[in-house]
Amino acid sequence: MSDKQAKKKGKKKPGRPPRSGAYSLMVKAGELPQRRTYLRAYLQAARDGLIEDLGPSEKDLTTAEAVLIDRAISKLSIVRCIEEYVKEEGVFKGKELSPVLAKSYITYCESIRRDLEALGIKASKQKGILDLGQYIEEKAKDKAKGRGAPAPAGAVDLEEAAGIDVRKVKEAPDPGESLG
Repeated sequence: MSDKQAKKKGKKKPGRPPRSGAYSLMVKAGELPQRRTYLRAYLQAARDGLIEDLGPSEKDLTTAEAVLIDRAISKLSIVRCIEEYVKEEGVFKGKELSPVLAKSYITYCESIRRDLEALGIKASKQKGILDLGQYIEEKAKDKAKGRGAPAPAGAVDLEEAAGIDVRKVKEAPDPGESLG
């Protein structure tokens, strides 16, 4: 082996650095993955859900909302492709974190969060936690209006079985007041 060959082996190759391959799972930029039908179904369901959250149908959305939804889904597809790549290739490359995780994953996730925030999407649709008195009151209202689901054969009304009168529960003093 000559000196020139020994020097050549130690140098880095000029040009582009090696790529992670996570983006190769996408067909073209901005399109949903064709080969992985479960990802396509997930992304379509996410898009449909966002449209439903903002308006009953896509034609009820403003142009800005439609653009934001499409961009969020494009970013979500990249995030899901990165996750698939990491699932196949692993989180670490040698002793280092996979480059695609270190550079892109968090950025895309944060960008999706900002898009959802701009659309006005809330993290949760829950009203809050009901206490027992509120729950019993709502059940009594539903029962009075006839909205309650019909009880299955042999079912027992727990309020009647326990002897609970909703009016008395509302009038009873708060147990926390006597402690104070």
